[in-house]
Amino acid sequence: MSSKPRLLLAFLLAVLLASLLASIFQTQTNLAALQALGAPMPLDVRVGTTCLDLLGFAPTFALLSALGFLLALPLAAWLARRMPPLRWLIFVLAGAAAIWTALGLANALAPMPTLIAADRSPFGTLGLMACGSVGALLFGLLGRRVRYRAQPTSSDSL
Repeated sequence: MSSKPRLLLAFLLAVLLASLLASIFQTQTNLAALQALGAPMPLDVRVGTTCLDLLGFAPTFALLSALGFLLALPLAAWLARRMPPLRWLIFVLAGAAAIWTALGLANALAPMPTLIAADRSPFGTLGLMACGSVGALLFGLLGRRVRYRAQPTSSDSL
């Protein structure tokens, strides 16, 4: 597979992973808040609600994370090539910053005070940012094998 399709696949998988994790985090955070108010929260309710949110909330978060990752991940890859010892830290910070920026933009544009319930507390915001970091780490891992070449080599003609 050439480098462009591989990078696109790495990007899509990073967005997918961050979105799935964020959806699960968002759901469980909301259910924990309801449970703290005294609502019973059996396992079947947790699983069922999580599945519904994977279908309902994950696509929204996928859009947010894709927008944030569009700038953050190429910049992280560029910085990581120039500072190899800091590669993984760069991707962790890039993923967190991408989600933080996307959440800030969404909250500024949304008619309600906070678009995503988990983003209403520092713990929730950090949790969503951690989900972005995991997605960015996946991109860094999968994109690591892509080599950028200015000139084709003899093996390219095979």
